Amino acid sequence: MGRTLPSITQTFLAEQESLARFRRALRREDQIALDDLLAASRRHLAAAAYASHLMPFEIMLLAMLVEEHKELMRLRDQVEDLLAAADAREAGPEVHTERHLNPSAGEGED
Repeated sequence: MGRTLPSITQTFLAEQESLARFRRALRREDQIALDDLLAASRRHLAAAAYASHLMPFEIMLLAMLVEEHKELMRLRDQVEDLLAAADAREAGPEVHTERHLNPSAGEGED
């Protein structure tokens, strides 16, 4: 006997196809963003097979959200690293003398 339910991949492709008219109505930059989100959800098809209690579009949205949150966490870590590096540079040894702050100070005095 064959399968009575379509596979998650078949379901995903059907959902993606149902968005085709919506996608065409978007501006080019928004089409690219939607394509990226759909690609992100496609990376989670194996896990989506275990979420059969959800509707297919809900699974897609959840997978997209997971990918977006991973990107947010990566960017947050990157910002924290940059801030830590900037703080380290600021806390480094400072060599400021009167002459460095005011080059004309002390000239002609001996």
